[in-house]
Amino acid sequence: MPRTIDYLFTLMSPWAYLGFDRFHAIAKAHGVTIRYRPVMLIEVFNETGGLPLAKRPPTRQAYRFVELQRWRARRNLPLVLRPKCFPFDAALADRITLALVELGQAPEAYLRAAHRAIWVEERNLADEGELAQLLEVTGSDASKVIETAKSQEVVGLYAANRGWALETGVFGAPSYVLDGEIFWGQDRLELLDHALTSGRPAYRPDGDA
Repeated sequence: MPRTIDYLFTLMSPWAYLGFDRFHAIAKAHGVTIRYRPVMLIEVFNETGGLPLAKRPPTRQAYRFVELQRWRARRNLPLVLRPKCFPFDAALADRITLALVELGQAPEAYLRAAHRAIWVEERNLADEGELAQLLEVTGSDASKVIETAKSQEVVGLYAANRGWALETGVFGAPSYVLDGEIFWGQDRLELLDHALTSGRPAYRPDGDA
């Protein structure tokens, strides 16, 4: 039976963008199923002690920009450090992921295009028209997908991911959860790959107790 990785993310995260292709390549190489769990990250922060970028101390904000440059070079990806439309309300853009899944469509192409739209093209993905255009160019019926993304069912699924994150112990995005073990941050993808390759049992916080 294929293993599943729960992938908690938001399109607001440049780290989710930087790790996107590497993560999907790892999942494909190991035949792993991805369960997409977009989340309103600020709600997770509020419960777990995290701070939105604007409220972090200046030294932490400065270091973030250094790290983004390092990983931009390491992943060999274009990335605008300060896109003109950031921050933005990512709720609808995130929920489109869930809508695509509900409609039986793989969200990978949409997410790849959406990440690029934010972090390379500096487009405003709080704008429904921009989202519709992305969906059309990636082969989806934009009006149907957006209608589904606005439905109470999908709104409920999006909200439920917050509860799942808190129950599981996830506190940041992107996070990749394999057999209950949390790998936080795209800089942990090599560790995730090793866990899949080795077949080792999941590590727990009470390990070696």
